[in-house]
Amino acid sequence: MMNVKNLFDLQEKVSLVTGGGYGLGKIMATGLAEAGSKVVVCSRNLEACEETARELEKIGVESLPLKCDLTNETDVDLAISNTLDRFNRIDILVNNAGRTWGAPPEDFKLKDWQKVIDVNLNGTFLITQRAGREMIRQKSGKIINISSYAGLGGTDPNHLNAIPYNTSKGALIVFTKDLATKWAPHNINVNCIVPGWFPTKMTKWMIDNKGDALSSRMLIKRFGREEDLKGAIVYLASPASDYVTGQTLCVDGGLSAWI
Repeated sequence: MMNVKNLFDLQEKVSLVTGGGYGLGKIMATGLAEAGSKVVVCSRNLEACEETARELEKIGVESLPLKCDLTNETDVDLAISNTLDRFNRIDILVNNAGRTWGAPPEDFKLKDWQKVIDVNLNGTFLITQRAGREMIRQKSGKIINISSYAGLGGTDPNHLNAIPYNTSKGALIVFTKDLATKWAPHNINVNCIVPGWFPTKMTKWMIDNKGDALSSRMLIKRFGREEDLKGAIVYLASPASDYVTGQTLCVDGGLSAWI
């Protein structure tokens, strides 16, 4: 029987975090590293990944920065092969990379819709499929998809007017449930985190300009802190969640309680 410290221990594990060079991805990559995991950080911005990798190595873990455009199958295959060349396995996949595009639904152009769907859904599927093949071979793995409170229902257009983003994040929740049923026989857990509002470069304008209106709908009257997300990601990546799969964990200060 494991004690509590061992339940949350990620030493000897290898994590791959998409969009891991900045924002929520960087927070989660740091949390996994603090729990002992080796961490691969990948995104289209290699410099950001390299900076994050240097910071993670100061914690005392190995980290590998990689440039990867999730809409490019060659990039995805290289990210997987480079991870395996360096660490020989993939234990944890965090599907965090995503993009958004704002416009009223009646004005949205198809090419802009496709840009969001290509990254948030198609790209997530590609890297999950490739990493999943390795997890099936290993007979173990943890996949954690990062959705959003916007994927739970409609959002006030004054706060978020980006229908392909909401649609894609909602689809990730169902993707999580269905993939969990398909890969449970391979000892692969698939779960989803739904973050609320966290201060990042992407959310800075909204929080600076409409922060009071946003926080007024939260049961816990503040924005998310780094430790709030670190705890959630380490739980779902660690042995502590071995009996949990196909689930959605809202880390949103109670915002989703109103939806």
